[in-house]
Amino acid sequence: MFTVSKDTAWCPGCGNFGILEALRDALISLNLEPHRVVIASGIGQAAKTPQYITANMFNGLHGRSLPAGIGIKLANKELTVIVESGDGCSYGEGGNHFIHAVRRNLDITHIVHNNQVYGLTKGQASPTTAKQQKTELQFDGVQMQPLNPLAVALSLGAGFVARGFFADKKQLASLIAEAISYRGYALLDILQTCPSFNKVNTFKWYKERVYYVLPQYDPTDIAQARQTAEEWGERIPLGVIYRREQAEYAALHPMLCANPPLADLPLDPQSAKRFMDDFR
Repeated sequence: MFTVSKDTAWCPGCGNFGILEALRDALISLNLEPHRVVIASGIGQAAKTPQYITANMFNGLHGRSLPAGIGIKLANKELTVIVESGDGCSYGEGGNHFIHAVRRNLDITHIVHNNQVYGLTKGQASPTTAKQQKTELQFDGVQMQPLNPLAVALSLGAGFVARGFFADKKQLASLIAEAISYRGYALLDILQTCPSFNKVNTFKWYKERVYYVLPQYDPTDIAQARQTAEEWGERIPLGVIYRREQAEYAALHPMLCANPPLADLPLDPQSAKRFMDDFR
């Protein structure tokens, strides 16, 4: 089944270890098979995750993990596709793909390791770094407002928006499993530490602020979800912030829903030749 590597290139104390173990536990709990799972990633410390777990993987360009995952899902709808990258890769270089992945609502799970810095390139500010926070590159502090990925996803009509915490492995595994089971685009933003380069958002900092939404919280209430997504600072909500069932992209296209996976269709080299001849 799913096993994780003990040989990694992460720093001691990195939040990615907890996320990797929670991902493994989630995949096992869903009784998925490694050869039916594909994890696509971009560039960065978080993007190394697929290298350390037994599953198919595609490691692409910085910010291009989502289009790779989308292409894989369109080619073979029977695969479980997970896109795994950091806040810089997902919301910075990949911000345009993030926006349109929400709109498209293809059945993929987007797991974002959010440590609020670019960890691979030594800790410069990412789109989620707090205003005025000093980094290895922004010596006088960040001058821009941070991106709120949950609020952005909700504003674009995302059907599944959740936030997890790397240090609560059991609850995080449950959130990952729920995100994977959701039929459509699912965003799971995971708060994590970067002990090497982020000295502000430490484990202690998070533990004093994070809380899980209460059992009576209604994740289908969009107004409540938007209000909850805006919470940051002294109190930071965790859990499923919003969930709504809606038609998944492939279900709206007869070519995708009524036919076998594209990967299983017979190849006709002559048809490709005729297609290319049209461009001569």
